[in-house]
Amino acid sequence: MAGSFSKGGNNSYDYSFKILLIGDSGVGKSSLLLSFISSSVRDLSPTIDLLGTEVAIDLLGILVQQVPAIGFWVVLEWILRSRCSLLVGKGLKLTIWDTAGQERFGTLISSYYRGAHGIILVYDVTRRETFENLSDIWAKEVELYSTNHDCIKILVGNKVDRDSERAVSREEGMALAQQHKCSFFECSAKTSENVLKCFKELTLKILEVPSLLENGSVVVKQQIMKDKQAYQAPRGGGSCCS
Repeated sequence: MAGSFSKGGNNSYDYSFKILLIGDSGVGKSSLLLSFISSSVRDLSPTIDLLGTEVAIDLLGILVQQVPAIGFWVVLEWILRSRCSLLVGKGLKLTIWDTAGQERFGTLISSYYRGAHGIILVYDVTRRETFENLSDIWAKEVELYSTNHDCIKILVGNKVDRDSERAVSREEGMALAQQHKCSFFECSAKTSENVLKCFKELTLKILEVPSLLENGSVVVKQQIMKDKQAYQAPRGGGSCCS
């Protein structure tokens, strides 16, 4: 069970990673996110008002908050059960950003991409144009605005529960993933097929990259802030006059 935290948050975690969901409007990004939350928490399917300002499920370690002009982000606090013995029992915070429909108004602002450790590129297997736009639009934005060059990317074909309406084959999805050197999953937000596996795979891959692990380390960030404050603090002693 994940550790809990209050609306104000705390530093009971050791690593904090920023995850993005990108893709055309209507491909099911928000549905994938809600499916992931439901899959992560046993015996509870949280209802989240996407148009509201804040919904918090503190005891389960989940916080959802609206971000003006961008969308909303979701924070989940986990206790790692990693294959790496050094990370077992460590607290992990994922801040998952969803555009909440803002992609309909053109390209996303660069701050959305800034500092992202992982990016999930989503298309709808029943709408071919959403697949083609990943290369034509979204992958180009990632290259242009992503500030972490080692950022982990995963390609997701959503809505495989509607297989009879499929317009993009699995083989095409795999080929695109190979082209962009990223992992590939076909998921269904409706049935939760592969949803949890997708997010776990992304998280584990982030943890395997030293630069991202260091970048996401809370201890490292706290030390940087301490060093900065110490450097900026007024220095005592001495005299301004000779």
